Amino acid sequence: MRIPQLSAADLRLLGRFDTPTVSNAIELFDVLPRTAGYMDARIRACFPEMPPIVGYASTATIRCAFPKAAEAVYNSLDEQVAAFADIPGPPIVVFQDLDDPPAAATFGEIMCSTYQAFGAVGLITSGAARDLDQVRRIGFSAFSNGVICSHGYSHIHSIHEGVRVGGIAVHPGDLIHADCNGVTTIPHEIASEVAHVCADYMAAESVILDFLRTEKPGVKGFSEARKESMRQIGELGKRVRAARKTSVA
Repeated sequence: MRIPQLSAADLRLLGRFDTPTVSNAIELFDVLPRTAGYMDARIRACFPEMPPIVGYASTATIRCAFPKAAEAVYNSLDEQVAAFADIPGPPIVVFQDLDDPPAAATFGEIMCSTYQAFGAVGLITSGAARDLDQVRRIGFSAFSNGVICSHGYSHIHSIHEGVRVGGIAVHPGDLIHADCNGVTTIPHEIASEVAHVCADYMAAESVILDFLRTEKPGVKGFSEARKESMRQIGELGKRVRAARKTSVA
């Protein structure tokens, strides 16, 4: 299946915004329930100080609790980075840890350095992390559900298959936006529009924020600012949905 590709300019534009703003923009299109498409609180930024990342999911499963079975067939790190060629833009490695609970770290310095050298911009795992100081030094964004000092019997079980991480299904090539606030997927069919509507959404929110920065904000003025902000957001939603309906007609 051909994975849709966003323009380099739109990818850069998405990277200018935080993940909550991107999530708010996605809601305007009304293509998903408001409780769908983003990872839950088990997935946390290892390095909250790092900027947002935007890229395409390169999926894999991993197991650390038991040694490799002699008769089984497994994928290697070499095969995993070779599969980056099937991704239409910057890869984000997405690991589902098959151990429950995680028995050891999914990744460390060597793996992250390898992924970065082959073009990946980050890693997300339902398992644990390690080598945090080293991975921070190379500037590689990572998200996990905790930290464990050992890699155990770490081995990649499969690559380029659907995985489940943070409560959602992630497929190879899914578009992902992530920062210190969490991780969301962006539906391909609205990705470009989302990139271009984020600034308008922030402008609508700034109506409230600008009022609250006045010297002596009052309740009446706050109520009016809030109504105006919500009006602008409502109008913005109507506009993008109407434009989308026209484009697919």
